Amino acid sequence: MPFLSSRAGRIKASPSNMAAQRARELQAAGRDIVNLGQGEPDFPTPGHIIEAAFKAAREGQTRYTTVDGTAELKEAVIQKFSRENGLAFKSTNISVGSGGKQVIFNALMATLDPGDEVIIPAPYWVSYPDMVLFAEGKPVCVATKPQNGLKLTAEDLEAHITPRTKWLMLNSPSNPSGATYSAEELKALVPVLEQHPQVWVLVDDMYEHILFDGRKFATLAAVAPHLADRILTVNGVSKAYAMTGWRIGYAGGPAELVKAMAKMQSQSTSSPSSVGQAAAVAALNGPQEIVRERCAQFQARRDRFVPVLDSIPGLGCASPHGAFYFFPSCAGVIGKRTPQGKVISNDEAFALYLLDCGVSLVHGAAYGTSPYFRVSFATSVELLEEACRRIRDACSALT
Repeated sequence: MPFLSSRAGRIKASPSNMAAQRARELQAAGRDIVNLGQGEPDFPTPGHIIEAAFKAAREGQTRYTTVDGTAELKEAVIQKFSRENGLAFKSTNISVGSGGKQVIFNALMATLDPGDEVIIPAPYWVSYPDMVLFAEGKPVCVATKPQNGLKLTAEDLEAHITPRTKWLMLNSPSNPSGATYSAEELKALVPVLEQHPQVWVLVDDMYEHILFDGRKFATLAAVAPHLADRILTVNGVSKAYAMTGWRIGYAGGPAELVKAMAKMQSQSTSSPSSVGQAAAVAALNGPQEIVRERCAQFQARRDRFVPVLDSIPGLGCASPHGAFYFFPSCAGVIGKRTPQGKVISNDEAFALYLLDCGVSLVHGAAYGTSPYFRVSFATSVELLEEACRRIRDACSALT
């Protein structure tokens, strides 16, 4: 349509959101679909968090707040960063938005000029490149290798930095692969960053508390404190506390950047939900044992279903180190034909074939890496068993 902006044409809708929406539409139409397309914990929000929100609403905390977060939530975030990550911030260093996505969006909008480059290791969260494009930047997507655990190496980073590079984006544990950077692996990137002071780092730690096999979480600002004045550490309550719909994300970083992000937010959404912020205070300040218990349940699902997926003809599934996604290769089915005679030409065609077979998931090209697909295991064991059965039957029917 001629009245739409070029900006609208530069980006696409989120593939993971669209896959989940399509699954819901098919289910509403009576189709039997196992929906594994959206990354959302199947657990309820813990009761003490809901009670805190209810209390806040009853006490009249239903009005606008400070644009980038209440004093109470900023203090809770400061304490969280100190307690869990060894990071020292003041309130002027803290940004709170309507979800981690908005926090990242604000940061990119506040810093990118046309043509500025953002290095994004692939596979990546689907929204990173499009947010960069929306802000008139240039996403520089860097393919990672299975032999490196689908993680960025210092050599890869050095090879893709140019005078126009403004940001490096790091997500650990990763959506979609579950790849997790150790402190040593982060330290290996530091000499490269030291040589290029114009490069800032946006660290997405949203899956921090969903970490398996006793691994210790590491974040760049703690590993390299001398670089903290050009690191934005993003997190939120969505995944750890099953609060996806509450829409509260936060970040800690340089005060000048945080101030500019608040300006962006003041002209878009204004303050996040007042009641959601009260709930987030309870989440961050309250008991954390339930987070560890739920992480153990995610790990049990991982351990149960990695061998199942890995044994399906044509697929190969590595064991994720964190988050709640499988990211299997489907290289062995590319080029085969469905019972209806259609060729599985790529991972998107394979995902569409699986949708016809009653399983909704997201193809790997949406995350910048083919031929793979993403499976959320943030759902019940029963549904995962049924999904794996359908995937096995679908692959066995290919010729």
